[in-house]
Amino acid sequence: MDYAVSGSIFTVLVFVCFIGIVVWAFSKKSKKRFDEAQNLIFDDEPSTNKQESKLDE
Repeated sequence: MDYAVSGSIFTVLVFVCFIGIVVWAFSKKSKKRFDEAQNLIFDDEPSTNKQESKLDE
């Protein structure tokens, strides 16, 4: 196997990984998580879980 063949295989593998990342980024399952993440900077109060709120009472 020479450099041209191994370079072509590497190019195809990188392209397949790129397409996989694009599909993941634009999938409907990821949309909710991404929407929450984009609004985190505007969230003034940190989220508290149930254990922390019970300790404060």
